[in-house]
Amino acid sequence: MSDCTHGIEDFGEKRYIQANEKPMDEKGKYSKEGNCKSKQEKKIIDLTIDENKSLTMSEIEKICRQVIKYSVKTSHGRFHNQLFGQMDPYGLAGTWISEALNTSAYTFEVAPIFSLIETEIIKRICELCGYVNGDGIFSPGGSISNMYGLALARYKRFPNIKTDGMFGLPPLVLFTSEESHYSLKKAAHWLGFGMDNCVEVTTNERGQMSVEDLEDKILQVKAEGRVPLFVNATAGTTVLGAFDDFEKVADICEKYDLWLHVDGCLGGSALFCYKYRQLLRGLHRSNSFSWNPHKSMGAPLQCSLFLTRELELLPKCNSLAVDYLFQQDKFYDVSYDTGNKSVQCGRKVDAFKLWLMLKARGYGSYGRLLDYALDISKVFVDKLRQRESRGFRLVIDEFQYTNICFWYIPEHLRNLEETEEWKQKLYEVAPKVKELMIREGTLMLGYCPLQYRNIGNFFRMVFTCFPVITDSELDFILNEIERLAEQWHKDINGFV
Repeated sequence: MSDCTHGIEDFGEKRYIQANEKPMDEKGKYSKEGNCKSKQEKKIIDLTIDENKSLTMSEIEKICRQVIKYSVKTSHGRFHNQLFGQMDPYGLAGTWISEALNTSAYTFEVAPIFSLIETEIIKRICELCGYVNGDGIFSPGGSISNMYGLALARYKRFPNIKTDGMFGLPPLVLFTSEESHYSLKKAAHWLGFGMDNCVEVTTNERGQMSVEDLEDKILQVKAEGRVPLFVNATAGTTVLGAFDDFEKVADICEKYDLWLHVDGCLGGSALFCYKYRQLLRGLHRSNSFSWNPHKSMGAPLQCSLFLTRELELLPKCNSLAVDYLFQQDKFYDVSYDTGNKSVQCGRKVDAFKLWLMLKARGYGSYGRLLDYALDISKVFVDKLRQRESRGFRLVIDEFQYTNICFWYIPEHLRNLEETEEWKQKLYEVAPKVKELMIREGTLMLGYCPLQYRNIGNFFRMVFTCFPVITDSELDFILNEIERLAEQWHKDINGFV
């Protein structure tokens, strides 16, 4: 055994240090050395797998160095490309430990401490949600968490569906806003509702669901002989960061007896806020809730939680008589065998990294960090307004969360009539500037369109608990966008 593990400990420590190095030069830029295209990567790293050829430790180390070198360093302080960013180091430590122990979270028998930790986390977060005697499960991502909510809603209304399927039932319909995550349409497809039975509800300027349009569409669906079943409200939409009015949506759901699910994958971390917790007002009236601590909070990917106020509904909906795994005559309390209420069999122990983070810092620390992220996002908005004369423009006037969306209008496009042709030229700016950011290695910032509003590409800056952004860093981001956009036009005359 010692021969097999020789050098592994030192090897792993070296690779961690390398993976988390900040590859920047003395001017604060990313090293360009690690920038390459997919075709180049295939030449640099031999991707083929052989039947009998094995490698020496030196060769393995070389490959690992290349993989790290040509990977995006998502824990770098200037990575703002996604809804997640820099990792919390306590979360990373928890990930190391759970990976090293290599167990599955289906039974207490093989994951005793992890089963207890998951139970404790679920209990505490349910309390914060206002779910008295709630229940939950860690899942492999927010899309699956949202799918859990839809599956539970269907089972509660039609419990025979577990054995009989959807044959003989009228079409079941779910409602979600036009600004919501695409996973709801995928859930409609995967669970047999059909995407045509996923009805989109209009939104206001900030991206919040219109409760008037929701009620109108519920009545329309009923008139068509279809069955309204489920409403998905969102706490922090992917693009605009919008929070629906959960109190008003809950009123509609109670009036028509619909299940209310809140997709809080992005904005659910506001549970911990002190200044901004009112964003989640009315959450306690929902039937279920999904949350991804790997987004705003900095838990390592993946860390996703599904919660419901409906005690015992998860096991009733999902459990089967699996006598080779979930035996009922074990020597311990089998209520800790939580795996049978999951749609999975093998399941990562994702609860541990979140628990270690909360244990190490106290959840109040994350509340303060997220309060700061929201505060600094408002400073960023102020800076954008102050630079309007220099070409910056907000997509909407006010943002509810840490997503800030804006355009940069290059100098040659200013003070012109804003025709459709002009807009198309503007929409080319963000993709091109992002390309230059990546090629020069200075920054990584996302861009998005809002197709349902016929709005093209704009920049989206998302603030998270980590890294803790400073005022001077905000100036760097805006200056860099301005520099690259003007350089592009000057060098290649992108617009004629």
